[in-house]
Amino acid sequence: MASDQSPRPAEGRGGPLIITEDDDLLDDLLRLCAAAGATPEVAHGAARGRGPGWASAPLVIVGADSAPWLCGAGRRDGVVLVARGADDRQLWRLAVAVGAERVLVLPGGESWLADRIADAVEGVGPAAVTVGVIGGSGGAGASTLACALAVTAARDRRRTILVDADPLGGGLDVLLGGEKEEGLRWPAFAESRGRVGGGALEESLPRLHSLRVLSWDRGDAVAIPPQAMRAVMAAARRRGGAVVVDLPRRLDEAVVEALAQIDVGLLVVPAELRAVAAARRVAGLVRTVLPDVRVVTRTGPGAGTGRAAELAPEEIARLLGLPLAGELAWEPGLPDALARGAPPGANARGPLRHFGAAFWERVLPRGGEADGGLVGRGEGAGGGLG
Repeated sequence: MASDQSPRPAEGRGGPLIITEDDDLLDDLLRLCAAAGATPEVAHGAARGRGPGWASAPLVIVGADSAPWLCGAGRRDGVVLVARGADDRQLWRLAVAVGAERVLVLPGGESWLADRIADAVEGVGPAAVTVGVIGGSGGAGASTLACALAVTAARDRRRTILVDADPLGGGLDVLLGGEKEEGLRWPAFAESRGRVGGGALEESLPRLHSLRVLSWDRGDAVAIPPQAMRAVMAAARRRGGAVVVDLPRRLDEAVVEALAQIDVGLLVVPAELRAVAAARRVAGLVRTVLPDVRVVTRTGPGAGTGRAAELAPEEIARLLGLPLAGELAWEPGLPDALARGAPPGANARGPLRHFGAAFWERVLPRGGEADGGLVGRGEGAGGGLG
């Protein structure tokens, strides 16, 4: 049923302005707004093209029936011309006349329009810098590094989301001491399709150490549907800041979806020959999807104490044919700190904090734009990993 509703303020930036006299088209547009979580203002008549809503609404959706009345309205961004039925030349002439950014014919354009409505209401800025961390071998310490990077980013008041993409990893909320914290875990998003709201995702997740964490519950679920991974990763990135993803050492459809939305991968490799051999296989798999993979070498607790010599970071990078992102020294006392509830990266003088701070200063300098090159090739960031 068509609605001649009065203006109602939407949450956040306000809802879109719909201008049409076509009741059937209005029903379609109201349904799409509801799906996008937006409360629109519905206007009738040419006068609305000169009212305050025309200039202030984050998005204006103009029905083809009303477009001729709006040809004299002031030009603005974010105008979409919508019609039902077949496209024709007249639509394009009207689009030029009202300054529309796009012409849509329903029902074919419904998915795009629902996303555009949601983006307009939620607000769209630069996507988050997204870093994937993966172990080159078992026990490399990738989960510890992922947590430390997220904790360090949040400590500097950056919006931060930590995503646990490894169902068999035991749960990053446990590593952060927050397994009892209220909030949604991965099984709640298993049926996600299409678009997930960035703000809704963020508010639904447990808040630990000033960051949001998407981890696993203690149930039997051991897989993430690829559609859910695609939707959740897109939502996590949509509102800017930093997203850190802890990746498993395998390549299934869900991991491929995660890798497709990652800017740079950090491959954590212990400074041992056997670990390098294992890491070479992992790197080969990851690089089929993510071209930008860099090495983080990890020294053990006995480095420099007379035990078997470890490979130099530059040698490991050469053997793997990958750029060196940095070297991590062993962090003394980390197991005891974790047992006390302190997260990785909490020690202000520890190697993990030092590594994370140096990494984010290159990637997301405070008060500046993200570095398009991310970590400079061959430039090691000192630090440590326990």
